[in-house]
Order: sequence, then structure tokens, then C-alpha cells
Amino acid sequence: MTNAAPPPRPATARPTTPRGVLLVPAGVAMLAGLDAALLLIGVPAPVTAERLPDVHGMLMVLGFVGTLVCLERAVALGKPVGYLAPGLLGAGGLLLLAPVPLAAGRTVLLLGMLAMSLLYVPLWRRQRDDAVLVQALGAVLGAGAAAMWLGGVEMALLVPWLAGFLVLTIAGERLELARLAMGPTAGPTLVLLSVGLIATTVASLLWPDAGYPLLGLALAALTGWLVSHDVAWRTVRRAGLTRFMAASMLAGYFWLLIAAGTWMLQGSALSGAAYDVVIHATFLGFTISMIMAHAPVILPAVLRRPLPYRTVLWAPLVLLHASLALRLWIGDALEVHLAWQIGGATNVVALLSFFALAAWSVLTAARRPSTVPVKEKAA
Repeated sequence: MTNAAPPPRPATARPTTPRGVLLVPAGVAMLAGLDAALLLIGVPAPVTAERLPDVHGMLMVLGFVGTLVCLERAVALGKPVGYLAPGLLGAGGLLLLAPVPLAAGRTVLLLGMLAMSLLYVPLWRRQRDDAVLVQALGAVLGAGAAAMWLGGVEMALLVPWLAGFLVLTIAGERLELARLAMGPTAGPTLVLLSVGLIATTVASLLWPDAGYPLLGLALAALTGWLVSHDVAWRTVRRAGLTRFMAASMLAGYFWLLIAAGTWMLQGSALSGAAYDVVIHATFLGFTISMIMAHAPVILPAVLRRPLPYRTVLWAPLVLLHASLALRLWIGDALEVHLAWQIGGATNVVALLSFFALAAWSVLTAARRPSTVPVKEKAA
């Protein structure tokens, strides 16, 4: 006998873990939220339930994106208790769709956001990291929005809180992933900018006339700092997945600056074209673009299945931003209603096509065996 290593054997992706099941309610919330988006722009939709337009925002922000964020953080924690937060947010989204009082879904969403806020405590104790602190501050804003929604505050007033939740979550994520490129003072600087965003978010609710322009200024400062320090400016010149991620992030920053400028110039913008610009520049142009950018990195960690980069992923990314430009610049700014509707409907197509392509990529990669040795692959 010899001590030679065994020959390489085909390696396949691990089976989907039970935590992947928590993606199901997130997917349902996304589909329902997109259906509600079609109803809101006045075009035919598969489902016409009366309450859908009223819960559109929370379905997309907390039921869909919130569940994804919580699930990724629970994976980072590595303990079963961490999955309570995404479980509650997913359940809350489903309850918003069920034939039960809306208060039930609102309550469970609040519990989910509180659980998410507490999820950052052990992560902070593990490593006192500024990135974790910034994300925790974002979760507190999200919990505040959920609490006020349960208390009957109208959705338009909660937009700064929900925007702050997602902006700080993504900003903390960027600090985690690009810390070396951002420099040694990046963490404390981002914390200070985050505190400024939180203070102006509160001010927008208490003193809207002054608060919203200040909120726009704080958001512009934070976004400008992220843009100037993010490694995406350099990596966008590369090829393949690296360029795709960088282009997605830079496009997202652009739309966030549009939202910040709208608040600075238009003030509260609680209805009409300015309101449409703020919410869709933030929650579509910025948030969804960032999800597209990070999906090939984060989803494999959650599902334990590879998500290979494919050139076809550029199609929904370009479609998203082109349709958003049509909706906001031609539809809202020039008041062309048909362009507004076409842009909104194409937004939906862009999101659905991206996640359909991502699912196809995961499934085809799982069926394709690799000849890379298991030990080498793990390294």
C-alpha cells in the first residue's frame, strides 16, 4: 500500500439547506409586491386583491429585502437563534397577504425587525466592528418604521426610515467587503455619517420643512463618501463578474444621489412625481442594483450552492436602469403618463428576469459536476 492521495472525484454542490426554505416567503413577498406595483401604475396584474397596493412598500422592503438581509446575517452568526429574525419577517410578509387583519402582519414584521436589531448584538460582541455598528443602526431605523406603521403612521412618512434601513445596511456591507481599499479611518467616518443620517431622519418626521432638505444633504454626503472610497471605481475596468458587480454598484450610487438631490430641492415630497422619484430611485435604482451586484457572492453563502456569473445577467441590469430612467425622467419629470407606465411595468420585468436567470444559473450549476478535487475546491 502507498500513502498516495486518492484520485480526484467529481464534486457536486451541497444540497439546499433548510435555511434556504426561508427564501420562499421572501420570494412570495417579492412577487406580491411586484403585482401590487402593476396595480399602482394602472396596468393589468395577475392578482387584484384589494389590500395589495396598501402593503406594496412593506412587502418589498421588509418582507423581501429585509428577509434576505436577515438571512445573510443569520448565516454570518452561525447559530440557530439567528434564523428567528428572517423567519419572523418572512411570516410577517405572508400575513400581509393572508385574509387576517393587517395588524397581525404589521405586528409580526415589527417583531422581526426587533429580532434583527438584536441579531447584531452577538455579531458586535464577536468583533467590535464599525461595519456591524452601522448595519445595526440601520436595523433600528427599520424597526422604528415597523413600529410607526403598526401605530398607524402613513407610509409616505416612513420612507426616510425605510431608506435609512437599507442604505445603512448596504453601506455597512460595503465597508466589510472593501475595508482595505477604503483606508484605516473609513469605519469611524462611516459611523459619523450614519449618525448624521439618523438624526436628519428623525428631524424629517418632527420638523419636515427643515428636516427633509437636511436629510437629503446627509444622504448626499454619505453617498458621496461611499462613491469616492468604493473600490468599484477601479474594478469596473476589469472583466466578467468583477465588472458586473462594480457597474451595478456605481449605478446604484447614482440613483441614490438622485433621491438625495430630490429631497434637498423638493423638501418632503410626500406625493406626486417627486415622491415617485425618491422611492424608486432609492428602493429600485439603489437597493435592487446592489442586490444584483452582491447576489453572486451572498446567495452561494446562504444556499451553499454556486451561482456562476453569466454574461446574460447584464440584460436585466441594463433593463432595470433603462426602464427606471424612462419612468423617472420621461414619465415623472416630463409628465408623460404612458412612459411612466411602460417604465414601471418594465421595472417589474427586469426584477423577475434577474431572479429567474439567477435561479436557472444555480440549478444548472448544481447539475454540472466539477472535476476539481474536493480538498482543493474547499481551499
